[in-house]
Amino acid sequence: MKLTVYHDGQFWVGVFEEIIEGRLKASRYVFGSEPKDEEILELINKNRIVLTDMSSQFVEVNELTERKINPKRLSREVAREMKKVGISTKAQQSLQLEREKFKTERKIISRQLKEELEEKKWQMKRQKLKEKHRGR
Repeated sequence: MKLTVYHDGQFWVGVFEEIIEGRLKASRYVFGSEPKDEEILELINKNRIVLTDMSSQFVEVNELTERKINPKRLSREVAREMKKVGISTKAQQSLQLEREKFKTERKIISRQLKEELEEKKWQMKRQKLKEKHRGR
């Protein structure tokens, strides 16, 4: 599991990326103000289960085989990663798929509510006309 914390211009955001069976799963957590190290550790330790269940969309990824890395090289790579801004495009894809899924669900629900409201208005109008008629 990989956590990337960055500032998107308004809020501090953490993006969790996890590769499961060759598929990347990403979830986004908005911190708001700049998180302290303790907040990040608490989030990782206590809310790991909740965060892994957030995204149901996967993106296919080719996994690289793990090999032993020289400690100096590892520290340079960590420093390079720390300087990077933003999240991977694969994670962005996964988050975009999740947003699109919620968007379509919201559209369906709002359309149903709108139709029910129109039906209710039509029924009230018909009832009002029947009451006005009075058998003439």
